[in-house]
Amino acid sequence: MISTPQPLQPTLIPKRQLPRFGFHTHCELLNGRAAMLGFISLLAVEIWIKHGLLVWP
Repeated sequence: MISTPQPLQPTLIPKRQLPRFGFHTHCELLNGRAAMLGFISLLAVEIWIKHGLLVWP
């Protein structure tokens, strides 16, 4: 019977430090989620009052 070799396991796992400034994945995800919530809530309010909020009078 032929045995398959086991993958090597790391002996030391590096600790990841979050960057302090700039564009980062977690900031972009949070900003995108806030934008989606704002857009959906704007649509819900427009449906509720049956009038657009982004229209110049």
